[in-house]
Amino acid sequence: MTSENTLDDEDTFKILIATDIHLGYLEKDAVRGNDTFNTFDEILKCAKENQVDFILLGGDLFHENKPSRRCLHSCISLLRKYCMGDTPILFDVLSDQAVNFSNSKFPWVNYQDENLNISIPVFSVHGNHDDPTGADGLCALDLLSSAGLVNHFGRSQSVERIEISPVLLQKGSTKLALYGIGSIPDERLYRMFVNNQVTMLRPKEDQDQWFNLFTIHQNRSKHGATNYIPEQFLDDFLDLVVWGHEHECLINPSRNEQRLFYVTQPGSSVATSLSPGEAVKKHIGLLRVKGRKMNLQKIPLHTVRQFFIQDLVLSEHPDLFNPDMPKVNQRVEAFCQEKVEAMIEEAERDRLGKPLTPEKPLIRLRVDYSGGFEAFNATRFSQKFVEQVANPKDVVHFIRQKEYKAKVKGEEDVDFGQLLSHSSTEGLRVEDLVKEYFQTAEKTVQLSLLTEQGMGKAVQEYVDKEEKDAIEELIRYQLEKTQRHLQQRGVLTEEEIDQEIRRFRESKKNTAEEDEEVQVALNRAKAHRIERGEDLDLSDEHDVSMDSDEDSAPPPPTRGRGRGGRGRGQTTARRGRGAAEPKPAGRARSRKASVATPTQGRNIMDAFQAPPQRPSRGAVAAKSYTDEITIDDDDSDDVSFVKPASRLTPASRPTPESRPTQRRGSQSQSQSYRGVTFDDDDDEEDFDPFKGSSRSGRR
Repeated sequence: MTSENTLDDEDTFKILIATDIHLGYLEKDAVRGNDTFNTFDEILKCAKENQVDFILLGGDLFHENKPSRRCLHSCISLLRKYCMGDTPILFDVLSDQAVNFSNSKFPWVNYQDENLNISIPVFSVHGNHDDPTGADGLCALDLLSSAGLVNHFGRSQSVERIEISPVLLQKGSTKLALYGIGSIPDERLYRMFVNNQVTMLRPKEDQDQWFNLFTIHQNRSKHGATNYIPEQFLDDFLDLVVWGHEHECLINPSRNEQRLFYVTQPGSSVATSLSPGEAVKKHIGLLRVKGRKMNLQKIPLHTVRQFFIQDLVLSEHPDLFNPDMPKVNQRVEAFCQEKVEAMIEEAERDRLGKPLTPEKPLIRLRVDYSGGFEAFNATRFSQKFVEQVANPKDVVHFIRQKEYKAKVKGEEDVDFGQLLSHSSTEGLRVEDLVKEYFQTAEKTVQLSLLTEQGMGKAVQEYVDKEEKDAIEELIRYQLEKTQRHLQQRGVLTEEEIDQEIRRFRESKKNTAEEDEEVQVALNRAKAHRIERGEDLDLSDEHDVSMDSDEDSAPPPPTRGRGRGGRGRGQTTARRGRGAAEPKPAGRARSRKASVATPTQGRNIMDAFQAPPQRPSRGAVAAKSYTDEITIDDDDSDDVSFVKPASRLTPASRPTPESRPTQRRGSQSQSQSYRGVTFDDDDDEEDFDPFKGSSRSGRR
């Protein structure tokens, strides 16, 4: 029996995994306008050629919250071309689909719709770029869901508790529990994890027979104290986590030694910022799951535009130039030109034999001119390469090491150019800049009523989603609320009023009440927009701006949506501690009645009462495994699953009764085996994160 027959039998799930496709990025650019659509075409074509069971997308399918007509048209055309047809679907959905797709007008998986012919189902969570917004809380994925092209899952609506109910799938004897959670503001989700307000449900019966796959779209790397989600927050019963939002391709699964699951980070399929992480070769993954074993094959993308980046520190070349030399700028510029030309030549050599790769590469030279050097005209320099590169406006980027101390005496003394410099803003978002400004400013320019986080979120909405009334409504709402508080407290003197306002403001920092205030203000702003007839606009008339996390210096940088932008996740589904209820395969057409929760007519503090405490995350029972792991770096070689020492009994369908996961410390679990094999198809060095044939438990 060949390896292919062994892998792709009736019990094996084949899943194509991709994240952060960012359709529509720079779609009006004459050179790069079609890049995202060409790569999406390649991804879907790869899925069809490999005859996958379904496609799993990890968020940010679209780059804009309100994609243009051209972008939506191209996306729908490609999905119809590759994902519709008569090919039979070989797996069943066992869970209650009315729960899994409760936000859809058609709460069942699209391939079971009698009006559609679906050959490759697509399951996707939303990201921070295409998250739900507007009065109805809709996003672009909801349009595709209503059209029957995408199964949008993992959406939450509650800000006080998140309960993740899996989509339970079965193919032959293999059972797959697909968990997902769309983008939520990192600080809020971090706080909810800490307060034990996030629950992942599990089937009550045959728990050890399910392969648990989780898709998340959050910051993985630490951008602040609470502006990311540590892997340790996730449940230890998971087998594989597909991490979206981070654009660097780290698709080889890495093992978390504390929770004993694996994490794969496919990265983006297009470079949306000229940073080192985007220069890593782009891949998608072909995941095979059989029983409790998995095999992940990484597949390189050939239609991605080449990107080369180098750093140049002028002070490290004293033999070539120093600030006191005559005409030192001309020498520096000539040296930089040599570096850029060398990168262009390298790109040409690398492109040989790759007809699908775009002709013009992306080139970025970052020049550190600290130590007394001066920056030359970057725009004039970049124009020398108009016919050779895809980004002629920002080939060179000047940076300077952080050399200033924030000591401002008033608003008129704040150097916004310095505050927005590359050294302090790479990877930051608008709200981070607002927070940094108020941290460096003196008391005379500090906020009196609003918190820095609240103001930052309002500014973020204004910049990213054009909520013109967001800041005004936030101020108005906070003013009304503060006035009511002062009247209730009965303060009279000016000094008492100032003290009480400060106390009232500090009491709300980093609390759920702060999120509630921003949400109320945004709802008001959206209501005003709808009254003016300015609701969802899908026209092509708005400009598309360059999305880069670096901006040319020395001119002041331009703000834009970078990859580090956080998801606004304005709605997240309320959950109780119910259970995921597997049901026999079939269409679940019953709909949940949507419950509207007005924010203005209720007591905010009552809405955020502390939930019952769960057991501590610290004391986790050890898991034992018997692993056989092989890593094959050659695509063409056969890779087969290793037969486990003890075979599981044939899986029976779970009963409707099921239960939520017992959290850390309260549940002793053991899994009979977990196998992992990988295929490397390029010339990279051998990657062996799982060296050794056994795991004895938690370190």
